[in-house]
Amino acid sequence: MDSLQDRFLRYVKIDTQSDETSPLFPSTKKQLDLSRLLFEECEQLGLEDVTINEYGIVMATIPSTVGGDVPAIGWVAHVDTSPEFSGTHVKPIVHENYDGQDLVLPGDPSRVLRVSEEPRLKQMVGKTVITTDGTTLLGADDKSGVAVMMTAAAHLMKDRSIQHGPIRLCFTCDEEIGRGIEKLDLEVFGVCCAYTLDSDGSGRIDSETFSADQAVITVRGVNTHPSVGKGVMVNAIRILSDLISQLPTETLSPETTEGREGFIHPYHLEGGVAEASARLILRDFETEKLAEYAQLLESLADPLRERHPRAKITITIHKQYRNMRDGLPKEPRALEKAIAATRAAGLEPNLNVIRGGTDGSLLTEKGLPTPNLSSGQHNPHSPLEWTTVEEMQQAVDVLVQLAILWGQER
Repeated sequence: MDSLQDRFLRYVKIDTQSDETSPLFPSTKKQLDLSRLLFEECEQLGLEDVTINEYGIVMATIPSTVGGDVPAIGWVAHVDTSPEFSGTHVKPIVHENYDGQDLVLPGDPSRVLRVSEEPRLKQMVGKTVITTDGTTLLGADDKSGVAVMMTAAAHLMKDRSIQHGPIRLCFTCDEEIGRGIEKLDLEVFGVCCAYTLDSDGSGRIDSETFSADQAVITVRGVNTHPSVGKGVMVNAIRILSDLISQLPTETLSPETTEGREGFIHPYHLEGGVAEASARLILRDFETEKLAEYAQLLESLADPLRERHPRAKITITIHKQYRNMRDGLPKEPRALEKAIAATRAAGLEPNLNVIRGGTDGSLLTEKGLPTPNLSSGQHNPHSPLEWTTVEEMQQAVDVLVQLAILWGQER
């Protein structure tokens, strides 16, 4: 049987980067490479009801080992990796018996995992740390979750003496761009609650996420040859830059906020004199704050519209996901069992909030309570991303205990 490490290394080498500018689903066809592999591996494990649809969503069932009407629960992970950094030709490096020192990433020695900047590394001495070579992200977000789920499934299928109810596995595409469950049929999934394996470290249970919108600012100007630009040219780049430069920097930015503080984050700029655009994310734990952030953008645009009447400035808001906090009480056992399973796995539960979102945010909003659990990942969306085999194994242990606890429900 493949080890957890074997699975993880196999999965991260498959390029599955999603693309938020694509109208397709999945947004990139290469995500299907991993989806198809997982379909085949689920069949090889002997899972039941193994399916893959045209959108790359894979589902399978670990059949129950107990009699009676036992609730079915779901485990969820996503196959795609972030568009924010390359996921092509990932070269994972395994650091066995990690010595606690800084890790220079050999593909780009300017990138160094420094213990002073990443204090959690101090707790990993003697463990098996896995990093990138510095030229790509690792993809532990969320291939650690994928590997954890598949390893837990393999364990439960190998040892049928473990008493548990039916467990549904679901692997989604395009989670990183907020479309992860867009093509998921909840009736077909058929569970009372689910758990995403998409949080960092070990023992963590996320019961709140940000609420999130995307803002797209588009400025249309007038281009002409710069030699005759006086009184004619309207430079969209300058106008957009002016607007972006007026965003708060001491507050409302990822660089200056933490905990429950929200932010407005410009993360992509493109264009030229005739047209320029920016994509921003609006984030806050209180959903009503998102409208205030959108209004702030309009208030910055209005003076520029007056100053440049020949330019056209539009701001379009796209809803992304909402705080799962409001939907979890529908099935209180979801959190209760997560806490109990974490303790049963020998860990201290760390109830937390996540300054981001998961498929669970969208699932919970749609009526399926879905807390988020640790899968061992660290520094997601970065060439400094890393994980440990030991933390991933702890996540496997939590899933096995979850299966046992839910198997006791009637």
